[in-house]
Amino acid sequence: MHTYASIAQLLVALAVGFVWVFRFDNIVKEFHQYGLSDLTRTMVGNAKIILATLLVAGIWYPALVLVPALLMGLLMVAAQYFHFRANNPWSKRLPSLFLLVLCVFIAAVSLNLIA
Repeated sequence: MHTYASIAQLLVALAVGFVWVFRFDNIVKEFHQYGLSDLTRTMVGNAKIILATLLVAGIWYPALVLVPALLMGLLMVAAQYFHFRANNPWSKRLPSLFLLVLCVFIAAVSLNLIA
């Protein structure tokens, strides 16, 4: 199961990196739509990139995995809240929901809840 968790860690990290680097213009539009400041966007982006990096490092150092997975999951819960509040369609909600599910899976494997 740890192999699947490692794959999930890579998927989360790659998805976050892709969105915050190559689709940054979309992020700017979304944060503006949600009424959030540039400072908030910068802090969230930095946090996500740091957490994604820790998830990748956690492949070799498993002790690093639990906290970043839980914090990334909380950021995805926040993303779901803002998508809901803005009444976005499901097509915009699904990516963060999928990443939330992956983060819960990674945390569960890290806690040995899933063998």
